[in-house]
Order: sequence, then structure tokens, then C-alpha cells
Amino acid sequence: MTSQAADGPETAAASRRSKLTPEREQEFFDAVLEQIRSCGYDAVTMEGIAASTRCSKSTLYRQWKTKPQFVAAALRSNRACRFAGIDTGSVAGDLREAARQAGAWSGPDTSLLQALGHAVMQDEELRKALREALVEPEMGALRAILRRGVERGEVAADHPALEFVPVQLYGVLRVRPVIDGQYADSDYLVRFVEAVVLPALGLT
Repeated sequence: MTSQAADGPETAAASRRSKLTPEREQEFFDAVLEQIRSCGYDAVTMEGIAASTRCSKSTLYRQWKTKPQFVAAALRSNRACRFAGIDTGSVAGDLREAARQAGAWSGPDTSLLQALGHAVMQDEELRKALREALVEPEMGALRAILRRGVERGEVAADHPALEFVPVQLYGVLRVRPVIDGQYADSDYLVRFVEAVVLPALGLT
């Protein structure tokens, strides 16, 4: 009886959650993120996701109690450090390659960030998940590129521009659609690195 009591509600809940395969769970995550990109966060509902993925609404609510929790889980499932593995042997080469790679995925990520908009400022869990999924991996990888450059002696450790480089690159990715009405593609970002970032670091 003690074992049954210990394995009561929590075990039952875990059993219900485990019925979803990782593939099915990822299908839900992909669906909600795509609908956010297309329609905006406020227009997306648990009911709509259930209909588009041919599941019951109760399945989604049983797995994720609220829409913010669901979206936060979806964001975390798509966490990726796209700059991982970049190491051309120089800061300039690494930053150019990072610019090329960033341009390849700037559209989907930027549209998602813009679509989440005000919601991430209202929900702490959503904001934290967004940072973990789309901000911190890339910012951390850019800092690692710069750190290697310092270790190689390409840039002085106390160079005042170092702390601003990740913000520069991240900022231009997010702001160009607002200013120019188009995403920052690879060509634009490489030219930005060569015209702005490298001179700021004293590199050519």
C-alpha cells in the first residue's frame, strides 16, 4: 500500500506524459513555432495546434498546462548553436563565416523573435526560454571566437570593442527587417562584418 501511495498521482501523470513519443512531441513543437511565425503569438491557440496536428486538445493541456509553457518547451526543443565548430584560424575568418551562416537562418529566427514580440516581456518563462534557444547559444559562440582571437594575440584582451561585437551582429540581424524591410542575408552580414566589425577591432 505504501508503494501505491508513493507512486500515486505523480507516477500517473508521468505515465500519461510518457505516451507521447519524442517524434510526436517534436511535431507539436514544430507546429506551434511555425504558426507563431505565420500568425503571431497572440493568434495561436492550443485548439488550433490540436487541429493542425490531429490530436485532442486535452493531450496538449495534459502535457503542457498553458500556452506559454507549451511555447517555452518548443523553443527549448529547437535550441541550437549554429556557430559551433567555426574555427578558420583567425578572428576575421571566423567572423566572416559566422556572418555567412547567420544569413542562412536569419529569416526564420528573426520572424519568430518578432512574432513573439510583446509576449516575451510579459512571461518570464517564455523570455527565459527564448534566451536559452535563440540568444545565448549564438552570443556565447561569438564570445568564444573573440576569446580565441585574444589568445592568439590578434586582438588585445582589453580592446574596448570586444564586448560589443556579439551585440552588433545580433542587433543587425534583428533590426534590418525593421529598417530596410528585408532580412539580413549572408552577403549583407559579411559586408557588415568587413565594414564595421573588423575595423572596430583594428582588423582588416
